[in-house]
Amino acid sequence: MLRTLLALAALLALPVSATAQPISPAEQARIDAAVTQSLSTYQVPSASIAIVRDGRVVLAKAYGKASERLPVARPELPYQIASNSKQFTAAALLLLEDEGKLNLDDPVSKYLPGVSGREQIRVRQLLSHTSGLQDYWPQDYSFAAMARPVSPSAIVDRWGRKPLDFAPGTQWQYSNTGYVVAGLIAEKVSGEPLLSYLQRRIFRPLGMRSVLDQDKAIGARFPQGYGRAALGPVRPVVPAASGWLYAAGELSMTAEDLAKWDIARINRALLPADDWAEQERTVKLTDGKDSGYGLGVFVGERGGRRMVSHTGEAVGFLSINNVYPDDKAAIVVLTNSWSGAAFTDIARKVAEVVLPAKSSADAGEAAAVTARARALYDQLRRGELDRGQLTDNLAYYFTPQVRQDFQQSLAALGEPTGFTAEGQPALRGGFVTRRFKVTYPGRSLSISAFTETGANPRFEQFLVNPE
Repeated sequence: MLRTLLALAALLALPVSATAQPISPAEQARIDAAVTQSLSTYQVPSASIAIVRDGRVVLAKAYGKASERLPVARPELPYQIASNSKQFTAAALLLLEDEGKLNLDDPVSKYLPGVSGREQIRVRQLLSHTSGLQDYWPQDYSFAAMARPVSPSAIVDRWGRKPLDFAPGTQWQYSNTGYVVAGLIAEKVSGEPLLSYLQRRIFRPLGMRSVLDQDKAIGARFPQGYGRAALGPVRPVVPAASGWLYAAGELSMTAEDLAKWDIARINRALLPADDWAEQERTVKLTDGKDSGYGLGVFVGERGGRRMVSHTGEAVGFLSINNVYPDDKAAIVVLTNSWSGAAFTDIARKVAEVVLPAKSSADAGEAAAVTARARALYDQLRRGELDRGQLTDNLAYYFTPQVRQDFQQSLAALGEPTGFTAEGQPALRGGFVTRRFKVTYPGRSLSISAFTETGANPRFEQFLVNPE
């Protein structure tokens, strides 16, 4: 606890950056317009956002309708953050390791019986989604059993005893089940409920006063979850019965409180610095591939910036939390619908407003990648191919038949009138993903390209489709 208190004191003593800039009226107008437009486009009732700039919260604002009884959303209302909770569960395990109560490299069998692969699965593999335990909720809807209350042990009994989907460490596959097992381990070694431990070690020290178990954040005083069936009307949805998200996604909080946690991450405060580094260190699989995931967070690049991020889905709620540590910035978006992409659309548009402009080096790198993609496209439509630009996987994909199909179909279109990058780069499976648009008179094509990270990256994917 002494180390925690000293870390917190260091956080509070940090001076506000002399260059810290509040949201200007012009920026506020752009943000308001972007959020309002996105909610309308995707038919989402409300959004609550928080923005961190230069290591401090510069905006916390809500838009739209929180519920049928709360026609005006307010920033002090807690929204269900679902899988954004995973980073807190992982942080609890890291802190318990600091206390000498467990080791992340211990086998699960040391703490819990009755889990498939318990002798082979390490605790850290539960947190990195590399355990092989089958996910109990991969669906984007409530299945029948979710209408009845459940306990964490019942989830483990039903899904955690199934045969492993793969040998631990050999693949990455998102698994809520793994986090339920991790939560039970945390409770066993700490001797208290997971939420109680998090309140004591993280939430209260950071002044995160809005945090609740999402099962209790239901009713007249809280945002209502909504959804749509296909393109039908927006309707309130029935929440899942209690217990279904637990350590995998049980938390409800305001956007501003989640932003306080992001500030601690940026400043390496509250948790020891090596814990933050451990959480953000992406896990390598046994074949050496980078999973792009640490312990409860995705880690990669977006638009040339290092980003630590996660999303969350609960019944009727979607959220995204993007942290840009090198820019001392973060963007939190919480929405009360689990239909549509308003949450990611808002986060992208807000980033365009509040993040510093790219340096000339960043712009030059983007231009260089676009030029290399155009060169590869031109080779393919001419029936040529420089295999030095391809990974072994992509070289394998481009069989003689595939190359012939590319050449014949693309050459028939003539000379492109344009070739441009679309959207922002993202990380997937250890590769940087990009999209390009190729225009011709009267039509356009879309290219999905993956490249390696680092200097002189090769192409891992290069697929061309009608836009």
